[in-house]
Amino acid sequence: MKLGIMQPYFFPYIGYFQLMNATDEFVLYDNIEYTKKGWINRNRILVNGKDAYITLPLKKDSDYLEVKDRHLADTWPSERKKMLNRITGSYQKSPYFNSIYPIIEKVIIFEETNLFKFILNSLNQVKEYLEIRTPLVISSTIPIEHELKAEKKVIALCKSRKADTYINPIGGLELYDKENFKEVGIDLHFIKTNDFKYKQFGNDFVPFLSIIDVMMFNSKEEIKDYLNKQYSLI
Repeated sequence: MKLGIMQPYFFPYIGYFQLMNATDEFVLYDNIEYTKKGWINRNRILVNGKDAYITLPLKKDSDYLEVKDRHLADTWPSERKKMLNRITGSYQKSPYFNSIYPIIEKVIIFEETNLFKFILNSLNQVKEYLEIRTPLVISSTIPIEHELKAEKKVIALCKSRKADTYINPIGGLELYDKENFKEVGIDLHFIKTNDFKYKQFGNDFVPFLSIIDVMMFNSKEEIKDYLNKQYSLI
C-alpha cells in the first residue's frame, strides 16, 4: 500500500494532486502546528500575467495552535466576495471559466470557519472534479504517538496504515533517509513534478500556480494526463 502525507493546503499546485493520485491513501495533518509562511491558507493565481496571492484571513490567535484549532477571521464573509471578484477578473476569459468557476465559488462560500474543515472541503471538491479516487485520512484519527516528530512520525503513520511504500514530495529529499525506512520494511520514494507548460492567455508561462490556474486553462482530460504522466518518481 502506497501512502502520502501532507499538510492541508489551500488550492495547492498540481504536484500536490499528483502525489494524492499516485498513492492508495493520503493522510492530511490536522494536528500539526500552523505555519505562517507556508501554503496552508494561501496560494498564487495569475493576475495580469504575473503571480499574485489569494489568502484566507485568519482570526488572531496563538502561533502555536494546531491547524485544526485555527479559524477564519470574522471579516471572511466580506473578504470572500473580494476573492471571488479577483478570481473572476483574472480568469473570466479563460477557456474553462464557465465550468470551473462554480466549483471555486462553492468552495469559497462554504459555511465553515474552522480552517482545517474549510480546506478539507476544498480538497474534496477539487479531488471529486479531477476524479481522484484516493481516500483522505485525517492524521489525528490514526492511533500513533502523535508527539513524535519528522521522520519518526512519518514511519509511525506508515506502520499504523500498513503501508509498505511512502511517497514524499521532492522537497523532503534531504529530510528523510531511505535506509531508515528500509529497516522497517518501507520503500521511500520522492515525487517531482516535471517541467511542463500550457497556454495562459498570451503571456509568458508562470509555473507552479494554484490548481485553479491549471483547471481554468486545461480540460479535465488534459489535467488527468498531467496527474498520471508529468512527474518523476525517485
